[in-house]
Amino acid sequence: MADQTLPATIINRLRHNLQAAAIPATDDDLAGIVEKGFLSRMPDFERLLEETSGEVVPDYLGWEAPPKTRRPTSIHLPPNGERGIGPVATQLRNRERSPVELVEACLAQVAARDPQTNAMQLLLAEEARAAAHKAEAEIAAGYHRGLLHGVPVAVKDLLAMAGTVTTAGSKILAGHVTDYDATAVARLRAAGAIIIGKTRMSEYAYSPGSNNSHYGSTANPHNLDHDAGGSSSGSAAAVATGMAYAALGSDTGGSIRIPATHCGVVGFKPTYGRLSLHGAVPLSWSLDHLGPLTQTVADSAIMLLALSGHDPLDRRTRQNQPSPVPEHLHEGVAGLRIGVLRDDGSGNRLASDEVLGAWRAGLARLEAAGATLVELDMLEMERLRLLNVGIMAMEAAAYHTPNLRTRLDDFGPFMRQRVLAAFAYGPGAFQRAQQARAVLRQRCLAYFQQVDLISTPPVPEVAPPLGTPTPTFFTGPFNLLGWPAIVVPCGRSSSGVPLAMQLVGKPWDEATVLRAAAVVEAR
Repeated sequence: MADQTLPATIINRLRHNLQAAAIPATDDDLAGIVEKGFLSRMPDFERLLEETSGEVVPDYLGWEAPPKTRRPTSIHLPPNGERGIGPVATQLRNRERSPVELVEACLAQVAARDPQTNAMQLLLAEEARAAAHKAEAEIAAGYHRGLLHGVPVAVKDLLAMAGTVTTAGSKILAGHVTDYDATAVARLRAAGAIIIGKTRMSEYAYSPGSNNSHYGSTANPHNLDHDAGGSSSGSAAAVATGMAYAALGSDTGGSIRIPATHCGVVGFKPTYGRLSLHGAVPLSWSLDHLGPLTQTVADSAIMLLALSGHDPLDRRTRQNQPSPVPEHLHEGVAGLRIGVLRDDGSGNRLASDEVLGAWRAGLARLEAAGATLVELDMLEMERLRLLNVGIMAMEAAAYHTPNLRTRLDDFGPFMRQRVLAAFAYGPGAFQRAQQARAVLRQRCLAYFQQVDLISTPPVPEVAPPLGTPTPTFFTGPFNLLGWPAIVVPCGRSSSGVPLAMQLVGKPWDEATVLRAAAVVEAR
């Protein structure tokens, strides 16, 4: 099973560490790890650690403190045409439409499209109908919870909901019923949202594709032969098909932005520490982000307003956060400097012609609206990728070790072999990786002295065949840094699947990211 391209020390270390951890991995698993390439970048990762000074203070959960800014006393979110939450919220408030009508329409879409796409893990039809009738009565009585009152939404099936199973896409948690709501779920309910169900995902969120050997893959709603992307595959497909007006996803290496790109919806990963992950099954504590998938940029702003804020149950969330949205979403981008990725340090072409064409179309919209495009060589991207993958692997292994010892066969092959591969990392690798992370964080922050935003393609290729993961080349680096990043649709490929562009801001500056995204969307 030895792979001549890998040093024997890595294979031997993997065997030794698995044995020392009392994990009964088989030779077939070890062969699968090598065959799938889960160790292919290990030598590069180790070289990166060797180049990092041992005197650096490790990053761990390091993130920039929120700047001291005034929160707007009012926020204006004009509706985007006839789509999205904004127009519907107005109609609900004026009693021109009913929450019951909206829920029934979404459930009809589930009945029509879910057999094709496999987007829903758990449908809460009767609960949603009861909540809709309650919301209708509240609105009729003049009680308005906000812009989400009476709006049907969905949540990724790694978020706890009282009285429901939270599988996290796994067999191991298939009977795991929680008696509490995740903070994000509680905040949606407080804002009046109606949760119609929980969405499919890759097993334990550990794949950037929809591949799941327990519950099946999620098809791209625009071309069923292609993948919806992962790991928030069901959330993206549900929003794209109208099964829900918005959905929650998690993003550790691109798991909101990749499926949003492939399914043609808006996907936003806010600053690390902006949204609470209390009640979410973790993949990687220092890389996980929660965020919305929505039909429009304005809808992303609405969701951020409902979800943002310090949570005493999640020490990662920060107090005194500035507003996540601008006072005027459509104030434009005149005078903004957009850093356009030119060289990512890999030595390879950034992306395919179709992906680059869509990205450049989005950049052209920003330039036409008054932004200045600045070519940017961000050579650190390649190192950020290595660290994102390595830290994710080691944190995931720490979380899953108890079940790897006792329930190894209950993991699907892809998930099992990917998490087992983490045991190939050497002693002290986690601490050394956090030192390298600290160095790169400070180096990359300097780019915001030259530009206000950074833009990249979100993916290197169009949506792959069903069940195939998408590389996290352009998404994973910004999980490592914890910066806010959004993807906005920018056309379609020749196969009919959507294409998009990515915009990235400095920490806690979601407002500028949203302003620019609104310009791209307003084509």
